[in-house]
Amino acid sequence: MSVNGNTSVNMGMDTDMDRDTDPGDGDGDGDAGTDSRGAGGGGGGAGVSDAPAGRLQALFEGHRLTPTQRRIAHSMVRRAADVPFLSSVELAELAGVSQPSVTRFAVALGFDGYPALRKHLREVAPAEPAADTGSYNEYQQAVEAEIENLRHLASVLADPRPVERAGRLLAASRPLPVLGLRAAASQAYGFAYFAAKVHPDVRLLHEGGTMVQDRIDAAVRAGASALLCFALPRHPREVVDTLAYAKEAGLTVVTVADSAFAPVAKVSDLLLPAAVGTGLAFDTVCAPMLLGRVLLEAMCDGLPDAQARLEEFDARAAARGLFVE
Repeated sequence: MSVNGNTSVNMGMDTDMDRDTDPGDGDGDGDAGTDSRGAGGGGGGAGVSDAPAGRLQALFEGHRLTPTQRRIAHSMVRRAADVPFLSSVELAELAGVSQPSVTRFAVALGFDGYPALRKHLREVAPAEPAADTGSYNEYQQAVEAEIENLRHLASVLADPRPVERAGRLLAASRPLPVLGLRAAASQAYGFAYFAAKVHPDVRLLHEGGTMVQDRIDAAVRAGASALLCFALPRHPREVVDTLAYAKEAGLTVVTVADSAFAPVAKVSDLLLPAAVGTGLAFDTVCAPMLLGRVLLEAMCDGLPDAQARLEEFDARAAARGLFVE
């Protein structure tokens, strides 16, 4: 689901994506699904990655998928290299849905059944030469997985328009609220720390509770037009609720999330995906962190006085002896 600079993203992902929504058939009401296209809309795949995950996302564009089907799509993207070789039962287990749901998903994409979909996947998303990881220990394997996540991010950034649009939105918002709760708090803090050096008014929202809506109201009263959110697994329900509140308050929501199918997608105007690593006990988030730095660069491009502010900071830091050379 590539994102372009002209249309916002709203994947319509249900917040209860972690379970099959209809125990009878696994798909729920067919009307519940929304257009699964990203901001690429009908643009014919501009900016779509040549990596297996990017080709899979392009396959899903233009189809209305139910919540369960979006869960299957999410699982396929995260395991893009393996999917062409999985049976329908294995894919169902991977996604946590029923096997008939996988069959209906294939039909929803326009195939006669799952075997036809798998045959198509083997043609359009063939397995790429994999590094020999047989001698790697679990720590090295986690690093290799993160390297692959970064490669995928690089391929997504081949179309710079989504990030450029996000940078303009963030630069224009005065003040700029930056939200990150629980696992994403450190990502939000890092972005806010550096953004404050070039942006005149950055407001970090890293603690939940009833106060977060008050702080959003205060930002809106002060003139805020956009909010940046970092959303990482496991996705707190409070983040979804907070973003919905921000949109109701009139803010344009820009979100960095682990997937275009993340639960926050339906409450985001522009979603920028960056995969997380899952090979260790706790997720690794090198790609979301790097995407945050890329967003900082794009925001600086939208702030005419960014360089002057950085030079002023350096001069004051030198005068104060702030850093050890």
